[in-house]
Amino acid sequence: MSTPLVTDESPKARKREQRGWYWYDFANSGFQTTVITVFLGPYLTSLAERAAGGADGFVGFLGFDVRAKAYFSAVVTVSVVLQIIIMPIAGALADHTGRKRELLTLFAYLGATATLGFYFVAGDAYVLGGVLFIVANTSFGAAMVVYNSFLPQIAGPEERDAVSSRGWGFGYLGGFALLAINLALYLGSGIEEGLAVRISLASAGLWWAVFTVIPLLRLRNRPVAAHDATPARAVAGSFRQLGRTLADLRRYPRSLLFLLAYLIYNDGVQTVISFSATYADQELGLDKTTQISAILMVQFFAFGGALLLGRLAVRYGTKRTVLVSLVLWTAVVAVAYFLQKGAAVQFYAIAFLIAIVMGGTQALSRSLYSLVIPAGKEAEYFSLFEVSDKGSAFLGSLTLTLALQLTSSYRTAILSLVVFFVAGFVLLLVTNLPRAIREAGNQVPSHI
Repeated sequence: MSTPLVTDESPKARKREQRGWYWYDFANSGFQTTVITVFLGPYLTSLAERAAGGADGFVGFLGFDVRAKAYFSAVVTVSVVLQIIIMPIAGALADHTGRKRELLTLFAYLGATATLGFYFVAGDAYVLGGVLFIVANTSFGAAMVVYNSFLPQIAGPEERDAVSSRGWGFGYLGGFALLAINLALYLGSGIEEGLAVRISLASAGLWWAVFTVIPLLRLRNRPVAAHDATPARAVAGSFRQLGRTLADLRRYPRSLLFLLAYLIYNDGVQTVISFSATYADQELGLDKTTQISAILMVQFFAFGGALLLGRLAVRYGTKRTVLVSLVLWTAVVAVAYFLQKGAAVQFYAIAFLIAIVMGGTQALSRSLYSLVIPAGKEAEYFSLFEVSDKGSAFLGSLTLTLALQLTSSYRTAILSLVVFFVAGFVLLLVTNLPRAIREAGNQVPSHI
């Protein structure tokens, strides 16, 4: 087993590393907001519909006939399947070699390069757009595995909620800033709409690449107890370690139950986020200005929401705070089903509610998970956590794809997501978190 060696770190050095760590959330959030949440879904859907001759027509992708309106959710599903395969390997490799900075560099810049390629997706090139998204989103997820695995190394148990929430909140500021720039480009530049969308999509790759430099300069690799001399041996050792991690999950049944709860309810969260612009465009008939301004509002208030829920967690308990947020998510999905066509005010109202709970739900879940996993396997365990994190929603995107494929109804598709929040709520409710933390060999914070 690869276990980080204990090293003495000054508070000043730890704070500096934490501040650098925040910047990767800032760097990659532009991909989630500009690409996943706002522009790519409607844009790829329009390209697929053009190729299919209509929204209810079919296009070919990877040997399957997919309804044009379900094309984007199908592409998301494929990317998440690849994430499920690659992320555990990335996590095992990070823990086995200790070279987290190098792996973060590899995956972040592979994703950023693929995102820059969206500039060339035009005309009927919906297949190119789908392939680029699969590469970008898979790399995005793998990089997040490595990034999240730094959290237990740079923050103690009592400060982890606060550090995680600050990182998530800072990420929302990054997503807000880039989306605001793209809104100005889209509305005020006079550039043709399709070109403006392609520039906006590519800008997320540039943003990702530039601001990733900051965390790479500040984050440090930790030595591990065992290190294979060659890359081939390191990869082979990573697979063996991953196998042991999956087998070891049986030793931590309550940690496994929390992970299952998270995978279910966060699949719902991620699917709502990635599907919101497509729903507003295709079902509600809202223009791009309304969509972008609503998402900008979400990014702006989500920063405060993440910090607010972080403070509520300290006062009322982290688990209780997350449970309340899941009740609000259930209400969001239920209300979304009844939104009227063209009702921009209603869409803004529901977007505000999402902003309050979105960041806190995810940030607090990340800090909770860091407490119920054993030391020395952070990256491997976070690779399992990352199966349903930013841009990753296998069950949710699959559910949407099937609902659209079978019913051709966006409203039925959005309502189907209620089950994710209800099931996740129940599983989290019955999870004994203090016992799970003790079983993992960690200290139980006072506010769990």
